Amino acid sequence: MRDTRESRLLLVLLIAVAFALITVDIRGGEDSPVDGARQAAAAVFGPVEDGVSSAVNPVGNAVSAIRDSGERHDRLAELEKENAALKAKLGSDDRNSSRLKQLDKMLKIAGEGQYGIKGAQVIAIGAAQGFSWTITVDVGAHDGIQRDMTVLNGDGLVGRVTTVGPDTATVLLANDPDFTVGTRMEASDELGFASGQGDRPLRVELLNGKADVKKGDRLVTFGSQADKPFVPGVPVGVVSRVDPSGGDLTRTLYVTPYVSFTKLDIVGIVVEAPKKDPRDTVLPAKPKPTPTPTVTVTVTPSANAPLGGEIQQEQ
Repeated sequence: MRDTRESRLLLVLLIAVAFALITVDIRGGEDSPVDGARQAAAAVFGPVEDGVSSAVNPVGNAVSAIRDSGERHDRLAELEKENAALKAKLGSDDRNSSRLKQLDKMLKIAGEGQYGIKGAQVIAIGAAQGFSWTITVDVGAHDGIQRDMTVLNGDGLVGRVTTVGPDTATVLLANDPDFTVGTRMEASDELGFASGQGDRPLRVELLNGKADVKKGDRLVTFGSQADKPFVPGVPVGVVSRVDPSGGDLTRTLYVTPYVSFTKLDIVGIVVEAPKKDPRDTVLPAKPKPTPTPTVTVTVTPSANAPLGGEIQQEQ
């Protein structure tokens, strides 16, 4: 339509009519004379609006879902991070708990034997230092560690210090074939020398070939002159086998060590020897024997059996 004088007058007229209808509709309220026309328009254009709304709403819902999904993803990632941190903390607590138990056992041995010890952690194992069975600990000369000091843990004798650096030290384990320590039998005081055999029991040669020894007897360290390399009274192990005497000057025993040399973590290096030989006092308490159960068997006589009392059998 071209912009003419007639078209402009028509536009002004339509605007005036529209305002007049709006005014009448507002003043009429629910009784508005144009209410019927509005309802008719709603009937005509309502389905169109509903269709447009149905077409547009999925887009809005999708946008909302994407936004919510992002928030859920962030929250999930946050929860996973928190869980990972918690698991790490629990794992760390478990490890610390294990170390505390090892430390408590070691301090108990040190207290009973009156050993002055320097605690250390195993940081390396293996033949890197030229030995078959060795460990490296995280203390050295700066911590007062010297060569030929006794090394123990909460179970018993671990070994002796062989090499000392400024901040680390090498320990030769008691099960190494080059390792030898003087031993004393519990109660009988029979003396001998224990040697390592790798992953097999320690081999002990008693000086008395006629010594009365049996499986289950226990040994401790005898001690060395000036307490180096071994202080006395450290638990060594339990006799697992005794070779026949055969009239030899010595007697051979095989001893299962108290220490598990493949599971070492916290150890103590004896930096101060006891003033008095603790002898057998550091050995753990002997396990109580398991009582043999007594079984009572009651036999109920059958109808054909002769009358009589109950039959009891003691085993």
